[in-house]
Amino acid sequence: MTLYKIEDFYPNYRNDLFDGDDIKGYDVYAANNDEKIGHVDDALVDESGYFRYLVIDTGFWVFGKRVLIPIGRCRVDNDHNRIYAMGLETKAQAEQLPEYHEDTVVDRHYEQNVRSIYGVPSVENSAAVEDSPPVEGSGVAATATGRQVTPPTLPPLPNRTTTTRETDRVVAHDDEYYGYDREPSLYNTTDVDHKKFKLYEERLVAHKHREKTGEVLVSKRVVTERAKTAIPVENEKVVVEVREAVGTEQNIPAGEEVAFNDTEIARVEVYNEKADIHKEAFVREEVEIHKEVERNTVQAEETLRHEELEVKREGNPIVEDKKRR
Repeated sequence: MTLYKIEDFYPNYRNDLFDGDDIKGYDVYAANNDEKIGHVDDALVDESGYFRYLVIDTGFWVFGKRVLIPIGRCRVDNDHNRIYAMGLETKAQAEQLPEYHEDTVVDRHYEQNVRSIYGVPSVENSAAVEDSPPVEGSGVAATATGRQVTPPTLPPLPNRTTTTRETDRVVAHDDEYYGYDREPSLYNTTDVDHKKFKLYEERLVAHKHREKTGEVLVSKRVVTERAKTAIPVENEKVVVEVREAVGTEQNIPAGEEVAFNDTEIARVEVYNEKADIHKEAFVREEVEIHKEVERNTVQAEETLRHEELEVKREGNPIVEDKKRR
């Protein structure tokens, strides 16, 4: 079991639990003789948010000793900002309570030492809640109807990351778990003695958050391969064909030198084709990258609890039930 300081577990406790007030600093008095014991230094809640202990600084009484008083043995007087401690009336009792420090490990042995001051038997010999009679003088454990009232539950912070310092929490390292419900006279709150300790109900609160599940990397790589191509080319050549003039001879008169000179007969231009083969880049494929969202519905089912206020009337008292919003 882990115990947390109230402010570490629920930072807005002043407004959400006590209508802007702060239980820290309340004076603590003995219930029977009205002798001042000390003041409230802090409050401890368990992992579910239930009040379990008030940290009392006895200061002037036993020179600054800090002790734990179970919430069930505290009666809250909000009108006078006081806490009345039932069953803790003498200096000797205060000196017998285990001292509490910031780094105190509130384990099964420590809590048993606290309970022993109130004459509570060890957990091994404790009866179940329904069989355990209320401790006389506790002033708690049942309403006027006799029904046990469940302590208020402080809802944990959404998506809360544990940043509590080791000195701000107290962890029990025992293998055996001590159930606080086995001692309602010590650890239960009531609508009589804890008026501003509000009644709570559990609700299903759904949140969602995005978390990275992976990534897709799209890149390009160069692949080389050998390629062959063929292109036909044409080369021109000049063919000079000489034929004998048969039957078409023409006599040239003597003395005429016309046919015998160095004149040009014909000019023929010759062309050849050469292959020009080189590499060029072309668009081969187009790639489009996008994300698609698939929507699913996550179903959840839980058993919820809520607290109800019960008022039993004895005789014919006039009771006006008002609800403020």
